[in-house]
Amino acid sequence: MIRLREAAVVPVVTVTDPAVACDLVGALVQGGLPFVEITLRSAAGLDAIRAAQGRGAEIGAGTVTSAASAAAAIEAGASFVVSPGLDEGAVRYCQEAGIPVIPGVATPTEVMAARALGVMAVKVFPVAQLGGPSYLKVLSSVWPDQLFMPTGGVSVVDAADYLALPAVVAVGGSWITPAALLSSHDWDAIADLARAAAALRRAAA
Repeated sequence: MIRLREAAVVPVVTVTDPAVACDLVGALVQGGLPFVEITLRSAAGLDAIRAAQGRGAEIGAGTVTSAASAAAAIEAGASFVVSPGLDEGAVRYCQEAGIPVIPGVATPTEVMAARALGVMAVKVFPVAQLGGPSYLKVLSSVWPDQLFMPTGGVSVVDAADYLALPAVVAVGGSWITPAALLSSHDWDAIADLARAAAALRRAAA
């Protein structure tokens, strides 16, 4: 989790064509973002994770909702796993496989359930709709040792507000890889967005 804190921003991307995954990850790494979450929201997700290997990034799988999808993601090469919710089977599978897992939570009860499973960091999702930075302040006041990765509605406008909170290990964001730039294969523009995102940790420090 230390390296994740140094990265500050984790691009969350849904890839529909695995052929672009290599260039996409290369652009993100060039911009200074060494962690990338490729979601399983599309049928191409697992193939995209496979194709993205070897570009100098830690490739994670997002939208993992079961032990079966966790197993498939790890087999495809995912080095960390992120979930929109808290599925005990997925968490335990990742723990047994030695793969970092960041399950999703939305309520204090779910934070308690995650802690009972020994989870170090949780994804607060969808954080914008839950109350944004002020909601995270409340959660961290109850559990000051819990790490949070807010995701869902985070933008370049408010990312620094989240990163200024000591309990926030990183933010997940899709603004770095907008659909228009992905479809046009504008890797230079994506690298520029990644560069600006990588500077957010320094701005929040």
